Amino acid sequence: MDFVLAKVKKQRPNPILKLLSDQKLFGDIEFNIDTCVPYKPDHNLDEDSWFKIREFSQQKYCIPLLATAFDSKDFDNLDKKFFSDILFICSVQDSNFYFQKVTPSLFLRRKMIIFGDVAEVERGEDRLVVNEIPDAIYIQKDDTLVFRNLATISSIFPGIDELYREATQAEVEKFLASDFICLANDFAAEKVSKPNRKRIALAIATLNALPPQDKAGMLAYIDGYCGGKVRYDGATGTFEISDDDSLKFLIYGVEQRFYTTQFGQEKRLANSVQALG
Repeated sequence: MDFVLAKVKKQRPNPILKLLSDQKLFGDIEFNIDTCVPYKPDHNLDEDSWFKIREFSQQKYCIPLLATAFDSKDFDNLDKKFFSDILFICSVQDSNFYFQKVTPSLFLRRKMIIFGDVAEVERGEDRLVVNEIPDAIYIQKDDTLVFRNLATISSIFPGIDELYREATQAEVEKFLASDFICLANDFAAEKVSKPNRKRIALAIATLNALPPQDKAGMLAYIDGYCGGKVRYDGATGTFEISDDDSLKFLIYGVEQRFYTTQFGQEKRLANSVQALG
């Protein structure tokens, strides 16, 4: 049996309530869970792609609704007075959970002209717009959450935004103090942009996993591609970082985002990368 649940703002023992019974809000969504992209904050999805998080019920940001056995009898009916307090809706259909974030712009309270057999005026009853595509889907049999935009679902799954964290001030300072970086033009941690702070968080993990014997190769690789963007001093083995842009290209080098095409030998920067196995 299919149900539509809603979470409301008001404090109550169970803020998730039953909105509809025997209803599906979303049509069939076509995707192959095997080809969904394991979430990485620096990956830009193709138009028809989805991110995925495996073993979602084991994650600390999984909500109780998904971590426990579902029984519709556990949910009270949503009273009309709470309609404007809905934070998200969840359509439980075909044993999966389809989530949509609810924002004030999705509530319609307008007088409209309805075109049926004749035109007639419809008074402004409250309506909630259901999007064609849900913001997230929990595939129960695979224990996997798929979604398109992490920021959109962060209010549905509190704490999930830790996956897209910025490096702390201390981490930024430590990264800029790396022995392969030489700061210039009074550039310092305070001048590092928010996007670069997020990139640094990823670069730190990459460097921590880099075998010491590969460091020289990494420096040569970055110099080979970033010579026009980041000045390299071979004598000291350091890159001169004088602004936020040169830092960005250095981080791209650490992440091995640069490559040369096999045909034509054109040097390129990969906007997104996905491991193939």
